[in-house]
Amino acid sequence: MLKSQISLQFILVVLLAALMSACGSRPAPAPVDHGPVQVSLAKVEQGSAQYLAQAEQSSGESRIRLRLLAAHALLNEGNEQAAGQLLAKLKANLRTAELLAEHSALSARLLEQQGRYDEALTKLVLPAGVAKWQKANFHQLRAQLFHKTQQPMLEAQELSALGQYLSQEQAIQAHDALWQILAAQSEAQLQQADNSQPQFSGWLQLAYLAKHYAVSPNELVRNLGDWQRANPSHPAAQRLPGDLQKALNTKPYKPQKIAVLLPLSGPAANAANAIRNGIVSSYLAQNDGQVSISFFDSATDPVAALTQAQAEGAEFIIGPLLQSEIEKLLQPGISAGIPQLFLNKAERFSPEKDRFFFSLSPAEEASDAAEHLFKDGIAHPLLLVSNDATGRRMAEAFNHTWQQLTQDRAEVHFYDGGDKMKLTVQQALGVSDSQERIARIKELLGSKIKADFRSRQDIDAIYMISAPQDIALLKPFIDVSFSVFAEPVPMYVSSRARNQDNTAAVPPEFNNLIVSDIPWLMQLGAENREINGLWPDWNNSQKRLFIMGYDAFELVGRLAQMRAFPGFQYQGRGGKLSVGADGVIKRQLSWGKYQRGALRPL
Repeated sequence: MLKSQISLQFILVVLLAALMSACGSRPAPAPVDHGPVQVSLAKVEQGSAQYLAQAEQSSGESRIRLRLLAAHALLNEGNEQAAGQLLAKLKANLRTAELLAEHSALSARLLEQQGRYDEALTKLVLPAGVAKWQKANFHQLRAQLFHKTQQPMLEAQELSALGQYLSQEQAIQAHDALWQILAAQSEAQLQQADNSQPQFSGWLQLAYLAKHYAVSPNELVRNLGDWQRANPSHPAAQRLPGDLQKALNTKPYKPQKIAVLLPLSGPAANAANAIRNGIVSSYLAQNDGQVSISFFDSATDPVAALTQAQAEGAEFIIGPLLQSEIEKLLQPGISAGIPQLFLNKAERFSPEKDRFFFSLSPAEEASDAAEHLFKDGIAHPLLLVSNDATGRRMAEAFNHTWQQLTQDRAEVHFYDGGDKMKLTVQQALGVSDSQERIARIKELLGSKIKADFRSRQDIDAIYMISAPQDIALLKPFIDVSFSVFAEPVPMYVSSRARNQDNTAAVPPEFNNLIVSDIPWLMQLGAENREINGLWPDWNNSQKRLFIMGYDAFELVGRLAQMRAFPGFQYQGRGGKLSVGADGVIKRQLSWGKYQRGALRPL
């Protein structure tokens, strides 16, 4: 599984902190020799007041240097206003490339601290002929700013350039952070990235090879050898990224006898049969005569089903499906002794090398939605959530991920049915407060006063965790609750909002809603029509289970490498799939937008 956004942020923060000098802004450089009387700008070692006092006793370039150091110290001290005023005074007196570069870097830092990241990027320039430490500072600041503006490929490009100006230990940190960024990209994104810089081009090629051949170790070794011969001086030619080296040493699963444990009888049989049909369809598509699959009913006794599968020589286990069945198989003393892909996730478990968990959890869909909204640049989402057990779990999962990404909790409003739904929307958007203020004004000044209510303008998206029948009411309530003074915000919904029947007409209220779902259900293709013909009574939930079974079988030969190489993603029919260190499979869903009654993939 890809490392989460928050873990990558943490690593980059650690990296950038390690690269900063004692002043807190740049990598610790070797002091630049400016001569015995020249003041070095490479490091801030005193407070702003000391530098300003020294500047008053100096003249010429030394005075400018001391004032630049004072501005730097003021930024470290959090005094942005004084730093800005001082930098404005110095702007007209800069005569050398070194002074211009330092003024540019400090001006960019000031804008960064004010949250004006795009302006900081335009302010940051690097004149020719500057010292090595200034080049490092330039690329480090650009990497920081691209990170904060969520431009990962440009951030990776800057980290590649930065490594050339660092010590060996610091360069390794920069390259590790760079590799994690590239590992999170798809093959298509890697191929489309700017490869005009030779060293960064080498990183892009390596990341593409790692993804493309991750599940074929022999092919990966051969292609890596070709890459190393073509890039003998590349940093990764001397030191391969750790997870790539691990993937090279990991043997893929190649079972010839696969056992599937499913509750083929009892109340869960309909769901189990949809998964079974998906597994069989995937098996037939692979058309590998050396592989056999056997199905065992786990409804009555999952332990007995496992024992029977073991007795018949199973080399890989898929299932069981129900959480209660999985928990029985996770009890001490019960072990398959062979790799196993559970089709659900236990509440608590101890990670083991050959155990994997794959589920269609609504909570994980909400967590994926939080990541998607964050990538869309949303800063202040408002959640409208049905007041039921599933809604509460999804809201909690969204908030958990959102807090990891932003260190802030999203605002959640739970609604009940009937008139309470409208009241919840009005309260959430601040309309009730506005109407109360208008009523009070009319009471004081007379009823002839004309005034329009005002809705909140501090939210930039709404995410609804609701059933389709609720959306048909919620959306109009939201539309009429936005005042004429406010711009409408994008509205997102989970797959819960979709009709179970894909062929049913979409209500007009759904127009412009952005929805998440598995890619396979985003548009009607030949494969969808075939499944509709074979099982015409299936609803969307059964189709999602069918696709889960299809993907589960295709994952078998890929799981070991996916776990060893967190950057590897498999584009399944149910989404982009990756495996975490704990063996849990993460799904990254697709998004579409309703336009004129049709869902169009984004």
